[in-house]
Amino acid sequence: MNKQQHSGPKYLGRILGLLLVLTLPFPAMSAEKSQLQREIMLEHVVLRQNVTVDDHLIILGDIFKGTGDKSTIAIAYAPEPGKKAFFDANWLYRVANGHGLKWRPLSMKQNVQVKRKTVTIERDEIEDYIFAALIDKGADPKMTIKLSNRSVQLHVPSSSEATIEVTNTSYDHRTQRFSAHVSTPGSKSIRVTGRLQKMLNIPVLNRRILRNEMIMTEDIKWVKSPSKRVQNDIILHVDGLIGKTPKRGLRAGALIRSSEVQRPVLVEKGSIVMMILKTPLMVLTSQGRAVDPGANGDVIRITNTQSNKVVQAVVTAAGVASITPASQMAVN
Repeated sequence: MNKQQHSGPKYLGRILGLLLVLTLPFPAMSAEKSQLQREIMLEHVVLRQNVTVDDHLIILGDIFKGTGDKSTIAIAYAPEPGKKAFFDANWLYRVANGHGLKWRPLSMKQNVQVKRKTVTIERDEIEDYIFAALIDKGADPKMTIKLSNRSVQLHVPSSSEATIEVTNTSYDHRTQRFSAHVSTPGSKSIRVTGRLQKMLNIPVLNRRILRNEMIMTEDIKWVKSPSKRVQNDIILHVDGLIGKTPKRGLRAGALIRSSEVQRPVLVEKGSIVMMILKTPLMVLTSQGRAVDPGANGDVIRITNTQSNKVVQAVVTAAGVASITPASQMAVN
């Protein structure tokens, strides 16, 4: 009889009922566990320090780590391209608390700096765009542009095309002065002013050269200078420098006047000079003392040390001068 009861339908039903009861609590426990995991995760929220965003909005995940499925919630507008935004401890706490994040500032000095990811357009490129606009208004393409603005930069959102627009251009042909507004997609326009000027390429020294030191080709570099600032006696060609020596020390990079250099002195004033007289039949030599200093090709006065007469001679080498019969002065 007992055997029939244990193997009958009534007993089988009890077993199935027990199995059903055992399985019911598990879904509820799973949901509670998932919620607990989220709460534990939100308890480990960490504040980021320096933040760079690539959008016009700042989201919760940009500022805090560990925000879970709340990371994409927008909380503020991003700064303009090239600008920065600062959020202090009070603001950060209100945002965290308002979105259920268990975060508190370590001190009231805690803050976050947010900057916008941008492409920077530098001064040189801006000048090129403005110069092109001025040429369209009749400016001389051979001129050079100079902006009055000390610091000019444009910032473009990284998602935008880095192009420059030049508007409201005005140009005075008499004074060569101009003004214009420049802008990029999504940025405010900036007013720039300046003038056009003719520039000259001028040879200068690339190092300090001392008195009587000969200037060589490798000592020369080129600089640009506004033509209005270049005086008439400034040396404009390398021929005016190479092979010359400074009359006094010259510094690197300075414009050089023709009066500041000379041909190398081969005969110093008061030095002993060998005088040479050449004729078709003979060559005579004698010694003298230089009355004047002289470079190659200079005509100087020399006192003959034997006759004490003063003759004129042409400097031909270091310590050497040549006398010609045409000078009608003999060498004793």
